[in-house]
Amino acid sequence: MKCRLRNYWWLLGLLWWGAGVSAALAQRPFALADIGRLVNVGDPQLSPDGRQILIVVSRPNLATNRNEADVVLVDVATGRQRVLVAGRPTVKQPRWAPAGDRVTFLARTGTGKDAHTQLFIQPLASGEARQLTNAVENVQLYSWSPDGQALAYSAADAPANAAEAARGNDSFEVGNGSATLTAPPAPDHLWLVPASGGPARRLTAGPLSLPDDSSAPFAWAPDGRTLVCVLRPSAQTGDQETRVYTLDVGTGAARELPGSPHRVDLPAYSPDGRWISYQTPREAPYYESLEFDVVPAAGGAPRHVCRGLDRNLQRALWSPDSKSLFVGGNDAATVAIWQLGLDGKSRRLPLGAVSPNGSYWVEMAVGRRNALALTANEPGRPAELYYLASPTASPRRLTDFNHETAALALGRMEAVEWTSDNLRPDGILTYPPDFDPARKYPLVLMMHGGPSNASRLAFYGLGQAVAARGYVVFQPNYRGSDNLGYAFQRAIREDAGAGPGRDVLAGIAALEKRGWVDTSRIALCGASYGGFMTAWLMGESRRWRCAVAASAVVDLLDSYNLSDNNVANAGHYGPSPWLSAENMERYRAQSPLSRAGRWHTPTLILHNVHDFRVPIANAYKFYHALRDNGVPVRFVAFPIAAHVPADPVRSAEWNRLWVEWLDLYLASGTASDAIPSK
Repeated sequence: MKCRLRNYWWLLGLLWWGAGVSAALAQRPFALADIGRLVNVGDPQLSPDGRQILIVVSRPNLATNRNEADVVLVDVATGRQRVLVAGRPTVKQPRWAPAGDRVTFLARTGTGKDAHTQLFIQPLASGEARQLTNAVENVQLYSWSPDGQALAYSAADAPANAAEAARGNDSFEVGNGSATLTAPPAPDHLWLVPASGGPARRLTAGPLSLPDDSSAPFAWAPDGRTLVCVLRPSAQTGDQETRVYTLDVGTGAARELPGSPHRVDLPAYSPDGRWISYQTPREAPYYESLEFDVVPAAGGAPRHVCRGLDRNLQRALWSPDSKSLFVGGNDAATVAIWQLGLDGKSRRLPLGAVSPNGSYWVEMAVGRRNALALTANEPGRPAELYYLASPTASPRRLTDFNHETAALALGRMEAVEWTSDNLRPDGILTYPPDFDPARKYPLVLMMHGGPSNASRLAFYGLGQAVAARGYVVFQPNYRGSDNLGYAFQRAIREDAGAGPGRDVLAGIAALEKRGWVDTSRIALCGASYGGFMTAWLMGESRRWRCAVAASAVVDLLDSYNLSDNNVANAGHYGPSPWLSAENMERYRAQSPLSRAGRWHTPTLILHNVHDFRVPIANAYKFYHALRDNGVPVRFVAFPIAAHVPADPVRSAEWNRLWVEWLDLYLASGTASDAIPSK
C-alpha cells in the first residue's frame, strides 16, 4: 500500500511538473531559433491494405548542417510509430511494394564525386535494406510495376565527354538553359530494374528527356506492359514543350499519344486502364490555371473535367474505382482537395483548419475505399500526419512531432479581403501574441513568390518569428496569385508589377483604416517574385521604413536570357524582347529596375551566387542602383547553387539577417536617422 501511495504521489508530481513545463512553453513566444527545431513531416504513403502509412520525418541538424530524415511507419488505428529506415543520408521517397510486404526508398551512397542517390529495398517484417541500383547519376524518381516484379526509375545519362572534360576539353554548346550551367545538361531517361536484384535495363535513349523538375513524369498502366510518360525535346530547362508518350516496357518502343497537348505533366492511368489523366495549362503557352484533363488511354479528345472548379490544380490522384479524381490546389486562404467526377461534378473535402503541405504540390495519398492520408499543418501547428477514413470524414491527426512548437504562444492568424480595381484580393495577417488593437504596430509585408502561388492560413515559421517581435505580418495575395480563379491569375499578363502593386497598396490602405498600423513603420519583404514585388513597391511615392529582397527579380531581361526557364517567361511578360523595340520596351517597363530612380528605402539584398532561377546579376544591379544613389544597402551572397538555401546552417543565417534588418529599422527609436529624406 505504501508503495502504491508513493507511486501515486510521484505520478501527481510528474503531472504537475509536465503542466508547469507546458505552461512555461505557452508563455514563451515563438523565437527565430525555433525555426531550426521544426520537424518536417511529408510524403505520406498508404499501405495496400490501408492499415499503415509511411512518412518521411526530417529534422534539421545545425551541427552537421544536414536535414536528417527517417522513414517512419504509422499505424492508422492506434497512431503507433515504428522507425523503418534511419541513419541513411538524404533518405526519401518511401514506397510500398504492391503486396505490402516490402518497402523501397532512395538514399545517398558513396562520398565526394562518387556520391549518388540510389534505390534500396527492405522487407517490412525484418532484415536489412538492399541496394537495387548502381546508376552512374542520381536516381530521381521511381515506381513499382503493378505485379511487384520490377521498378521503373529515372536517371540522367553520364556525361558523354567525361574523359575529355577530365583533361580540360570541357567546352559545351549553350541552349535554352540557365546561365549557371558549367556543362551541358544530360537527358533524364527511364530504366527498369528487377525487384529481386540484377542489372538494370534501359527503356529510353536519345535527346528526348523526362522533365527534371517534374514530381511524377511517368506512371505504369495497370497491366504492367506499358508506361505513360512526358518527354521534352531536350534536357535544356527552357525547352518546355513536353508531350505525352506511351512506352512499351518489353520493346522500349515509344508512341506519342494522339492529341497530346504541347505542355503537359503528371500523367497517370486510371486503375481500370481506360483513361489517362495529365496536368496541362488551360491556355498554353501560359502557365496560369493548371488543370487535369482526362483522355482515353489510346488517345483522343480530352475531357476538361476541372473547368467547373476554376482553380490552379497541382495534384491529381485516381480513386480506386476509376470514377473520380482527387485534385488539390490553393483555394482562397487554404489548400483544398476536391473529389472530382469524370462528369465534372465535384465536392470539397471537409478539411476544416487543416491545410495540406506541398510547394507546387499537394501531399496526399488515396487508398482503399477512398481513404486519404495527408501531411498538413494548421495555423497554430506545424506539419503532422492526418487521416480521413472517407471523403466525407473529418481529418484525424495521427502524429504529434511538433507538439513543443504548438504549445508556444503563437501569433493569431486571420484571412482578410479588400477591393482593388474590379478585383477582390485577399491575404493573411499574423498578429503578435500579445496584440492590442488600441496600440500602434509596425506592419511587415511578406510577399510570396511565383507569382503563381498564394499565402495561406497555415503555420509559417518566419512569419511567426517576425510577429513575435511585435510586428504585424501581412501576406497579400495580389493578382497573379493562384488561389482565386483563372481571371484573377491571368490578370498579371504583361502587367507584372503595376497591377499587383495596386492590389498591395489597396490592401495596406484597408489595414490602415483599422487604426493599429504605425504608418511610419511599414517594411517590404519577399523572396523570388516576392522580391520582385518588394523592388517594384520601393518605387512608389510613399515612404517605406526598410526592405528585404531575397532572390529578387529586378530585370526581366535577365529572366528571359539567363534563368533556367528563360524563354518560357515570354508567356507572362510578352513575346521575345529581341523581336522588336516595342517588345523590348514592354520588358523594360515591367521591370522594377525601370523605377530605380525612385528607390530610397534602406534595403537588405540576399542572393545565392549560383541561383539558376534568378541569376545573381539581378542582385548586383539592385545593389549598385541603391548604393550609387546613397541609399543604405547591404548585399549578402551565399556561394551555393540554389534558389533559396535549404540546408540548416545557411537557412538559419538567411533568416537571422532578414529579421535583424527589420529590427534595425522597425524597433522603436532605432535607425530613424538612416532613412534618407526624399
